[in-house]
Amino acid sequence: MTTYQEWKQKAESLSIDGRAFIAGQRCTAASNETFNTLNPATGKVLAEVALCDASDVERAVVAAREAFESGVWSKAAPAHRKAVLSRLAQLIEDHAEELALLEALDAGKPIGECLGLDIPESAACIRWHAEVTDKRYDALSPSGSNVVSMITREPIGVVGAVLPWNFPALMLAWKIGPALSVGNSVVVKPAAQTSLSTLRIADLALEAGVPAGVFSVVTGFGSGAGQAIGLHPDVDLVAFTGSTETGKRFLRYSADTNLKRVVLECGGKNPQIILPDVANLDAVAEQAVAAAFWNMGENCSAGSRMLVPSSMKAALLEKMQTVLEGWKTGDPLDPDVKLGALIEQRHYEKVLGHIEQAKAEGAHLVCGGNAVLVESGGWYVEPTIFDNVTPEMSIAVEEVFGPVLCVIEYSDVEEAVRIANDTCYGLAASLWTDNVNNAHKVAARIRAGTVTVNCFGEGDLSTPFGGFKQSGFGGRDKSVYAHDQYCELKTTWLKLD
Repeated sequence: MTTYQEWKQKAESLSIDGRAFIAGQRCTAASNETFNTLNPATGKVLAEVALCDASDVERAVVAAREAFESGVWSKAAPAHRKAVLSRLAQLIEDHAEELALLEALDAGKPIGECLGLDIPESAACIRWHAEVTDKRYDALSPSGSNVVSMITREPIGVVGAVLPWNFPALMLAWKIGPALSVGNSVVVKPAAQTSLSTLRIADLALEAGVPAGVFSVVTGFGSGAGQAIGLHPDVDLVAFTGSTETGKRFLRYSADTNLKRVVLECGGKNPQIILPDVANLDAVAEQAVAAAFWNMGENCSAGSRMLVPSSMKAALLEKMQTVLEGWKTGDPLDPDVKLGALIEQRHYEKVLGHIEQAKAEGAHLVCGGNAVLVESGGWYVEPTIFDNVTPEMSIAVEEVFGPVLCVIEYSDVEEAVRIANDTCYGLAASLWTDNVNNAHKVAARIRAGTVTVNCFGEGDLSTPFGGFKQSGFGGRDKSVYAHDQYCELKTTWLKLD
């Protein structure tokens, strides 16, 4: 296993290219301007990245449209697209250490998570969608013997994918896997804070055989490159993962331009519901801690609201604090660290502001609540648990997107379901019960796109992921359902003599 010192040495010798990737090659922004991406662990400059704007988006979209219309990818045999995407998945695996290091440095994520989960899952996602490429059949409708009525899928055209900063490579894979599989061209705008792994994967895609123009990466800010993608009249679909506020902007951009299709995966304020029949609180504590604090709580499906009967609360909180003793906060390059740094100064201050607001509103601080490792220059916050939280408190309503859990007591299952659903979000929920009837009945009443029972997670690559209410719009990530949203459905009606 690579040691902490070895990872630090690898980081010092790492070569980073922050140029954009447009029409099959690395390039500077048209303006030649750059911006700094910072290392969240130190607050210091990590690299200079191309500051793309509308003119760069124009170049990328023109190249994407030309590639799409040429048919070099859109009309290639599905078996060929499958082979190319399979090679890309293999190249990601071959470069896993490099990509994991880029993610840890750029996003503040623990290197163990990057190397053990994020990068392997990114490769697996692309491989999974590659395998689907030549295995889905179109249909004939039962319209009678005097016609041939074909129902076929066609790639939608040029897809704009706008990514979040919390899982850079994995969210890229969730978008490009199905979009490229069905034959689209894709223009990706990674989050400004985390561009580096996406750019490197673009290099690998070209090496794998993805034709020039089919996959471009424009780096920069949402107000520049992101908005330009949303407003571009020749982008046919925008797939966005990020905040609900920004997701709404893309709907407005669509309405103001060409009614491009929009697929949104947005925020969440996800409940963890512990039912009174649960006996093994040790297992609940392990999973509940992971639900709340994995990836520093910078996770749209984080279980940030725990709903628990008063009779079980004290015992469960004690067990969770014991579990947290094994969750070390520190330098993301340390393999023993489970909690790295928050993404940036502004977000760090926002999370600390939520903690202070919770105290002011009367929530009881059980543990954590402090900024730590301040001397490093990075942005670290202790895992924080609040008790005596009421459903109307800001900490129970607003998405903190940090390592903060609020604990809410309930009196009966009816109240638990009501509190769980009393939110504008509906992305995910977790339910703990030893009764299979309760598992089915309560899960069916939770208004969320994914409900996990006796575990925390998001399913696997075969299960769709997305939300109800203001957590999602227009489609799902993962699974074969993701393929359909990147396609147009066509009916061809042939009258026979």
